[in-house]
Amino acid sequence: MYNKESGIKLNEKSRALLKEIATGITSNAAKTINDLREVINYSDWRYYVKDDPALADQEYDRLFEWLKKLEEQHPESVTPDSPTQRVAKGLTKEFPTVDHLVPMLSLDNSYNAEDLSEWDRRCREFVGDRDIEYCIEPKFDGAGISLIYENDLLTRGATRGDGVQGEDITMNLKQIRSIPLSAKFSSLSVHQIEIRGEVLINKNKFKQFNDQRLAENLPPLANPRNAASGSLRMIDPKEVGKRGLEAFLYHMSYLDFQEGKREPEAFETHYGTLNALSQLGFRTPVDIMKVVKGIDKVIDYCKTFENKRDELPYEIDGLVVKVNEYALQDKMGMTTHHPRWAMAYKFKPRQASSKLRKVEFQVGRTGTITPVAKIDPVPLSGVTVSSISMFNEDVIREKDIRVGDTILVERAGDVIPYIVKPLTDLRNGSEKEIVFPKHCPVCGDKLVKEPGESAWRCVNINCEAQVVERLVHFGSKDAMDIRNLGEANVKRFYELKLLRDIPGIYQLDFEKISQLEGFGKKSVDNLRTAIENSKQQPLHRLIFALGIRFVGETTAKTLAKAFHDLMELKNITEEKLLSLEDIGPKVAGAILQFFSNEDNIRMLEKLRSLGINMKNAGNKETASGTLSGLTFLFTGTLPSLKRSEAETLVESKGGKIAGSVSSKLNYLIAGEEAGSKLEKAKRINTVKILNEEEFLQMIKTE
Repeated sequence: MYNKESGIKLNEKSRALLKEIATGITSNAAKTINDLREVINYSDWRYYVKDDPALADQEYDRLFEWLKKLEEQHPESVTPDSPTQRVAKGLTKEFPTVDHLVPMLSLDNSYNAEDLSEWDRRCREFVGDRDIEYCIEPKFDGAGISLIYENDLLTRGATRGDGVQGEDITMNLKQIRSIPLSAKFSSLSVHQIEIRGEVLINKNKFKQFNDQRLAENLPPLANPRNAASGSLRMIDPKEVGKRGLEAFLYHMSYLDFQEGKREPEAFETHYGTLNALSQLGFRTPVDIMKVVKGIDKVIDYCKTFENKRDELPYEIDGLVVKVNEYALQDKMGMTTHHPRWAMAYKFKPRQASSKLRKVEFQVGRTGTITPVAKIDPVPLSGVTVSSISMFNEDVIREKDIRVGDTILVERAGDVIPYIVKPLTDLRNGSEKEIVFPKHCPVCGDKLVKEPGESAWRCVNINCEAQVVERLVHFGSKDAMDIRNLGEANVKRFYELKLLRDIPGIYQLDFEKISQLEGFGKKSVDNLRTAIENSKQQPLHRLIFALGIRFVGETTAKTLAKAFHDLMELKNITEEKLLSLEDIGPKVAGAILQFFSNEDNIRMLEKLRSLGINMKNAGNKETASGTLSGLTFLFTGTLPSLKRSEAETLVESKGGKIAGSVSSKLNYLIAGEEAGSKLEKAKRINTVKILNEEEFLQMIKTE
């Protein structure tokens, strides 16, 4: 699709277009529109398929806005494959069922070398006992999709469904930038083609997504596969576009050539087909797949690759081995269940079974009741698991989990463990239904469930469990960062009635604390100093520390930058809140509710009287600081600075802290044991990598 020469020409074309945009005048609208589409499509390919950006984000945005403007002025010029046509124009209220051109069958599975050798023996019966050429590729653990292109245009995208029929999710799939809206299949004499693939979510993006859900007091998603599958069926395509989904295409299931045209050599082998798709702009596993001859080499590769599975940025649960020659595939054919020419080699499962002994109900700082399964300890992916969150009552009912069940436990990557299902065949009748409490297990107040929510909550603000959890959260590292005021000390002080509420942290009786076992002079002095230092924490840390429902660190920073004084939020309107970045109706409602509560206002006034900072003194400077418009990310251990200190330095000069490595990042500051973020940054030529010394010199210079 693109080579070095065409890339140079398109880069030159983008510079010319940016100059034209600066004047706001175009002499030939049709040519400019065509050039803009070429440049934007090329930039999308470089960014989303090759992970090697060709344009700065600001430049890309200017080109895209210019294209939208010109198409609005010349509506007759709009084509189905224009980059602007990815933008959703409303909600998808239903997903009609559609037939696949060719059934999407399952794969036969193998779990050891003996299974692969037996499968190879059956394959060789079709070729006269000679070694067969095989392709080996990752078995991605995502959501299966099917794409149809006709006359070069993407005409339909569907879920796998039952293999014969799937759901039409074309508009949602158009939000995935690594799926081209059009491709030059006509250059290969192709009239119509059906391609199979997998939609995935990067492990790092999945972790960030779950961190955000936890900050909003929502249950995390169990694994990247569920996240990808659920995202594809969201009714709002715009939300799909925000999930950071990616698509790998790995199989051509149907091919119809233009009348009178002969089949190109590219489509004679599986590897040749994936290479052709890659050249046309699709993301395929061609760069990470292996072509070998003979099953012994297949087995060696499978054993070696299993030890490297965690190095990939995506979840995989095995490898797929396929006969490379299509002629031989056709000769071998298929059963009603699976193709005879392919075999999945499954890795050792990251699952284990255990016994569910009891369920405890924990009360969080916002009153959410979380059922926690207590199981017989079981080793799983390098850790011993004995407690598992069951999220809410709906999950328990949906999976029909009972006390006494033998359960299947899974831990995908670094994600928290979860219960896949109960093994109902092993039930003996002694299992007991899990009864969800109607009253708070700590204070006894009646629990409530808000309309549209799945969690039961205790709304008693004086509930002891909530008070303790709020105190722990207030002093935590990412909030007010009060060292030595950890969970154990908070509970101890609370039980001894030395600490009852948040303002009480700043009124602790250190003389009484010094008389407690384990508190020497140094410990007391350290605690006193940490509490005193926390009074001058920046405003966003205080906002996060207050534990307002749905308000995580990012939203706290948004609020802190928008207001000079925290008390301005007493009179804030919903309209004003919704105008701020990343704040929707649910978050706005929680903020309004918090600041309309007189008890909360009295608490804040008490904190102010105790000397806690409630102003964003650097707000005006931040907007136009010397680092304004630049984004930074820190990774690894810095020699002298704490990460929070380094981030504060950046924000005090107007810079922003990024959540991950991408083309939008300007600087990555790398310390010791930097890991995957550093490796990814090295592959993006627009990201500058600095050590701490270089960063501090830059701050000083700026």
